[in-house]
Amino acid sequence: MMNPIAPAPIPVLPPVAAPTMLVGLPHLAAPGAIPAVAPAVVIPQAVAPMPEAIGQPNNTIYINNLNEKIKRDELKKSLYAVFVQFGQILDIITSRTLKMRGQAFVVFDDVNSASTALRAMQGFPLYEKPMRIHFAKVDSDVIAKRKGTFVQRPKAASRAAAAAAAAAAAEAAASAAAINSAGPQGGTSARAIRRRQQRAAAAAAAAAATATANGGDASNDTQTNVGGDQQNNEYRPVPPPPPPPPPPAAINPATIPDQPPNKILFLTNLPDDSDEAMLSMLFGQFTGYREVRMVPGRHDIAFVEFGNEVEASAAKLGLQGFNIRPGKPIRITFAKK
Repeated sequence: MMNPIAPAPIPVLPPVAAPTMLVGLPHLAAPGAIPAVAPAVVIPQAVAPMPEAIGQPNNTIYINNLNEKIKRDELKKSLYAVFVQFGQILDIITSRTLKMRGQAFVVFDDVNSASTALRAMQGFPLYEKPMRIHFAKVDSDVIAKRKGTFVQRPKAASRAAAAAAAAAAAEAAASAAAINSAGPQGGTSARAIRRRQQRAAAAAAAAAATATANGGDASNDTQTNVGGDQQNNEYRPVPPPPPPPPPPAAINPATIPDQPPNKILFLTNLPDDSDEAMLSMLFGQFTGYREVRMVPGRHDIAFVEFGNEVEASAAKLGLQGFNIRPGKPIRITFAKK
């Protein structure tokens, strides 16, 4: 029985759904109320931007951020050892100038090899510095000569000729000034003045002739020297390569007689020009690397030591069969204990 004095019960209203919030607008909640949590809005991630422009595909790749403390000959050997796995290398170009230190060009026989090398080795740490690789903006001399588009660079000769001409002009001016300064001793008559003018003109003509001769000689000498330097020390064009030999059979690690695991690796089948620097560069990228030990009087074998057996095993697996030179895959086993 209901109490007539009691107030009528308050009807329970169904919960009202919160209005959908717009992305970017704050939701104002009543004081003391628990704020509604907006549904997570999934914003599609933008496609990762491509790295800095690497240029149009070219037979030649340009590498910078190289370690400037490494000697040119050692750097060339290391670059060859790193990039020969991607294809035939026609040339490796470095420079003696201070401005070009830490930079090099590697010229491949074909564009596909250069493209593969660029993608695979971008950021690879060489002598503890990651390489930055781009396609070269112009063809190297080797490729330009192959295409028939080679043009000799005349910059050095032009500078030498300009310097010789400037020196000749200065000499002529000095001679004219000396002649004019001797005016009182030479007389002031029309004949004396004309004689001085003739001598000044003759001195200027002789100086100009000397400058022309010296400029031509300097240009020729500079061109010859520059060309020889590029060909002998930097570009070294090579004749067309012989047909490639059949590819060597892949090395199956299971078929190589091995010793129990050891922190020291034994390398065989190394090329004749192998040295400590080249092998250090190859194995130094693996964790735990300590040192390379060459065998006196032997260039085809060497030992590489790591911190422990696990680290040595990782390097062994990573470089087993690596071609330092075409047709010369490394054979790696654990050294005898």
